Amino acid sequence: MKANRVLLLLALVAGFALFCAFDLQRFLTLDYLKAAQGDFAALYAERPLLVIGGYFLIYVVATALSLPGATILTLAGGAVFGLWVGLLVVSFASSLGATLAMLAARYLLRDSIRARFGQRVAEIDRGVARDGAFYLFTLRLVPAVPFVVVNLVMGLTAMKARSFYAVSQIGMLAGTLVYVNAGTQLAQIESLGGILSPGLIGSFVLLGLFPLVARKIVDGVKARQVYAKWAHRKPKTFDRNLVVIGAGAAGLVTSYIAAAVKAKVTLVEGHKMGGDCLNYGCVPSKALIRTATLVRQMRHSADYGVARAEWSLDFAQVMDRVAQVIEDIAPHDSVARYTGLGVDVVEGQATIVDPWHVKIARQNGGEQLLSTRAIVIATGAEPFVPPLPGLKEAGVLTSDTLWNLRTLPRRLVVLGGGPIGCELAQAFARLGSEVTQVEMAPRLMGREDEEVSAFVRERLEADGVRVLTGHTALRCEQDAPDLGGGKWLVVAANGAEQRLPFDELLCAVGRVARLKGFGLEELGIAAQRTVPVDAYLQTIYPNILAAGDVAGPYQFTHTAAHQAWYASVNALFAPFKRFKADYRVIPWTTFVDPEVARVGLNEQEAKERGVPFEVTRYGIDDLDRAIADSSAHGWVKVLTVPGKDRILGVTIVGSHAGDLLAEYVLAMKHGLGLNKILGTIHTYPTMAEANKYAAGEWKRAHQPHGLLRWVQRFHDWRRGA
Repeated sequence: MKANRVLLLLALVAGFALFCAFDLQRFLTLDYLKAAQGDFAALYAERPLLVIGGYFLIYVVATALSLPGATILTLAGGAVFGLWVGLLVVSFASSLGATLAMLAARYLLRDSIRARFGQRVAEIDRGVARDGAFYLFTLRLVPAVPFVVVNLVMGLTAMKARSFYAVSQIGMLAGTLVYVNAGTQLAQIESLGGILSPGLIGSFVLLGLFPLVARKIVDGVKARQVYAKWAHRKPKTFDRNLVVIGAGAAGLVTSYIAAAVKAKVTLVEGHKMGGDCLNYGCVPSKALIRTATLVRQMRHSADYGVARAEWSLDFAQVMDRVAQVIEDIAPHDSVARYTGLGVDVVEGQATIVDPWHVKIARQNGGEQLLSTRAIVIATGAEPFVPPLPGLKEAGVLTSDTLWNLRTLPRRLVVLGGGPIGCELAQAFARLGSEVTQVEMAPRLMGREDEEVSAFVRERLEADGVRVLTGHTALRCEQDAPDLGGGKWLVVAANGAEQRLPFDELLCAVGRVARLKGFGLEELGIAAQRTVPVDAYLQTIYPNILAAGDVAGPYQFTHTAAHQAWYASVNALFAPFKRFKADYRVIPWTTFVDPEVARVGLNEQEAKERGVPFEVTRYGIDDLDRAIADSSAHGWVKVLTVPGKDRILGVTIVGSHAGDLLAEYVLAMKHGLGLNKILGTIHTYPTMAEANKYAAGEWKRAHQPHGLLRWVQRFHDWRRGA
């Protein structure tokens, strides 16, 4: 604890100790107040400003130190100053004292609480930023809630002091009025408990609930206003409980859950069942990466004790295998399967006509108009192609069109240094292309720690990729046909231009949500980068929701499936029951070789957010199974709360890192620490032992050295030494 905090804590403790030592509590009793009322009134009549100033200071100090007796002081204000002057003085003094108490609690405790419960505190802070004033106002209106507790709890949040003061000033006014008014009738009060009758307390409770009820009413009015222009189109009965637009990961899971709970659901897909993941993303890229990894292993067969491996590469055959993998997995996402699960699957283009109607232009001809209680938009995302001059004329590949290749590009330029760009650059380099990777940022995979970026770059360069970071793509150029028709990407770095020759250019600079052609603009849903949704995945129309890449904030298949549960349940059961989407534990993996997998915070993010942490590291080069597999490279890095085994985040670099990460995802989801992982039996020899050894490294660094010295003495005594 910092010196200033120590001094403040000592001052607070000293103040409370003096209060107890001199028995100052005796001056804050009802009997004393009644006995001294005449003396205080006489002094007030003689020197009003001095008495008001002294009273104000005493009230502020008592409240700031959270001393018992605020009720008596409030009664004294009414007894001595009368109703209106007493109300004015007490109102400002109590609000100022409460704010000082809140700030003291924040200064002393918030950092330690944030260190221990960093992610949860961040979630609470977001909630306070959104609804904190309403909740504080409610608490201030209900005298049954101890104000000391309110001050302490709000001090642990990020609520601004001026907001806390203003809400407290207004919120405590009603309760203050009751007590000050009671003070004006001091002679008639027999006990403090008699001031608030059960009926009065109940009235305060109802008053406290009023802001929340009012907000619900306001939200309801806003919703009615949003629906107002469409109200005449709302049907009395509906064809469907739910219509889902898009049959990617989010749409498939949403419709499956709806059918599982016996809702009548229609799933509309305008292109291919399975969406991007099956047809253009996860599945084909991993199939290609597996082949590229095998080629790399054959090229380096000596690493496995094989002097020479005989092999030849037919790129068309490689791509045929990729297509076959897609075909083999496709039945999992097929029309037949989902029809069998109870989903009405329609192949066609869907347009939202109004909040309750979806028009479908069927692929086999004709139109269908469905009325529905709710709609889920799950239209996914597509590759973003920047508007570089000459790019369209030169031709560009994306992760959507790449799979049509049947000839291995001799020279491939990959534009983009994120996960997709790194995965494909490495794969094509291993297959035999001359790959140049261009990234505008100073390093690859900028969301990861710098050491991860450096390691990935080293591995890509070892596979033959020419990595150019800090280079900005300017334009594409083409030579005249009589000069060979060569293609060039012009890039700039440090004020100088450079021409990079290519046969194919792969653009992998990110993905953008599919937003056009679904009727969103006509509905007034301001979709730009993504569809704006609230914590329940609802758009401005509560019965129209969005999930997956089209909603963000993550563009992962598993996150889309995770969101789908919330979207389906909220669509079907709101307003009776709703759930906020939970993003606390989101894992992801970049499938370069070796893989990079992460969940929670890394060092870079922890520092940016000011979250205190400890780092525990285990090198996979020491792992028996990794050595046996000639995969002895990488590491497990775990961030924990200082002095605790609670996991804040994990980064794994190594073979099968994505699989190894699952144990940490489970641990973080269910609040298990490194001690639990250390106490779990892991099969030998497996890569999963890396997790146990990482936990062991943490345990070794947190040995109870004092206790162990006594244990050593015990053993010495047992030996008679």
